[in-house]
Amino acid sequence: MTSAVRAGVLAAVITLIADQASKLWLLHVLDIVHHAPVRVTPFFDLVLAWNIGISFGWLQSETPAAQILLMVIKAAAVIALAIWMARSRTWLATVSLGLIIGGAVGNGIDRLVYGAVVDFALLHIEIAGKTYNWYVFNLADVAIVAGVAALLYDSFLGVPAAKAP
Repeated sequence: MTSAVRAGVLAAVITLIADQASKLWLLHVLDIVHHAPVRVTPFFDLVLAWNIGISFGWLQSETPAAQILLMVIKAAAVIALAIWMARSRTWLATVSLGLIIGGAVGNGIDRLVYGAVVDFALLHIEIAGKTYNWYVFNLADVAIVAGVAALLYDSFLGVPAAKAP
């Protein structure tokens, strides 16, 4: 295993641990179910949202068949990403794929344990008396978005793979 692949696996493990630890803390220590919303800053609250769909709440369905289908798709995606990570030629791409894998596994664990993904971070802003909210998300989502952004950077602006060490 190359050092880049080890870094990717480490990124996946750290992402998974941070994601699951944050959710366990919010659910069982803070007891967000009974204490939400928790205002952290004027633009950030902790809330509880059970996401039974995929990213940004798309494809919402509570049927067991839909949940199984989402898990099968997620498992296939994680396997494909792991193969890509093992074959990756740049450190940034490998770590980025690790972030995506860790986030996907973290959200997959939620789906298995709770039947939905635990989302809790809400960014919002008030302009002229009207509040605008962003989607509710979690640390796994942040890792997935950061991993995709870094992959795009690596693809378009990073060191070409032929020149990578």
